[in-house]
Amino acid sequence: MTQVSDSSARRNVAVLVAAQAILGAQMPMIFTIGGLAGQSLAPNPCFATLPISLIVLGSMLAATPVSNLMQKLGRQKGFMLGTLGGALGGAVGAYGLYLASFPLFLLGSFLTGIYMSAQGFYRFAAADTASDAFRPKAISYVMAGGLVSAIIGPQLVKLTADAYVIPFLGTYIAVIAVNVFGSGLFLFLRIPKPPIPSMDAPKGRSRMELLKTPRIAVAVICAMVSYALMNLVMTSTPLAVVGCGFDKGDAADVVTAHVLAMYVPSFFTGHLIARFGVEKIVAAGLVILAAAGAVALSGVELEQFFVALILLGVGWNFGFIGATTMLAGAHEAHERGRMQGLNDLLVFGGVTFASLSSGGLMNCSGGTAQQGWTAVNLAMAPFLVLAGGALIWLALRPKDDPV
Repeated sequence: MTQVSDSSARRNVAVLVAAQAILGAQMPMIFTIGGLAGQSLAPNPCFATLPISLIVLGSMLAATPVSNLMQKLGRQKGFMLGTLGGALGGAVGAYGLYLASFPLFLLGSFLTGIYMSAQGFYRFAAADTASDAFRPKAISYVMAGGLVSAIIGPQLVKLTADAYVIPFLGTYIAVIAVNVFGSGLFLFLRIPKPPIPSMDAPKGRSRMELLKTPRIAVAVICAMVSYALMNLVMTSTPLAVVGCGFDKGDAADVVTAHVLAMYVPSFFTGHLIARFGVEKIVAAGLVILAAAGAVALSGVELEQFFVALILLGVGWNFGFIGATTMLAGAHEAHERGRMQGLNDLLVFGGVTFASLSSGGLMNCSGGTAQQGWTAVNLAMAPFLVLAGGALIWLALRPKDDPV
């Protein structure tokens, strides 16, 4: 029975890896230029990263509806909806650039959030048909698909950012093409729709009951902190790199190194979780995130940007994949739509807050780009303490307590 399940899971993982690689390229593209394009359109430099924030806000608000849609109609339709959102977001964003309209550009960013939300469920879809033994590896392999997107995305930015007289317009047109082309991948996905529950089927725990489960609560906190802090620093990075005297190509290269570091570890993260346990890998991720902040605070040479952003990517990988694995094993199948939608609502809520804070910290907390960069990285500390404390609390709980 396990053999059949894992055979199906491996097929689905292959499709999801390809989707992560091709469709996922639009996220490093937009995160590389979103702040720079926003800075050129915004009436106030404090709002430069607002386009990135609107993407994350859109993702947060779409998380529960997209999860419910997948629970009722299946993963395939939910992922197709995501590509539609990505294409619309690219089109509206391009039109906003063409008209030099900041509000219209923000609307396009918000629509892009629908794609970002759907992409967040690739990792859960990988686990749907996997056995317990294969689940962490399936999640890890799908996340590894981002390795290709880390290469494709920033390189497409270099090719398209100045392709038209209007800066970045070509990049948003390329985003439309990526979504149209990549949407066909989901025709090959074979994940059964969840069965319609019978009247006497277990209803599962309420959202509040799920969040009161210690293991779920800690998984959500660690996922929120890992993703939010990664976004906080990454969103400001292009502004910091350019503000410290380097050019857009250098900013794209730093983002490339960062996104590679986010996904290269995925080839072995699942194996590390299986060997050492998920809690230790999440803890390692939090420590590496702290190291990223320390390197960023040590100076603003290009090499320090590279090292800090590489550490940031690895820390996110361990923390987020570990938290996802922890969560996937802590709820029942009939609770999947409820819990996964709630998780991503909370995670992207935290990321929205981080993204909104990023522009203000970077551009409005000091007189120089270096002072803003310092403020961004100091802001990591209290949240790392929160996540680390939650993980220690879970580890110290009596072993016979329900988790």
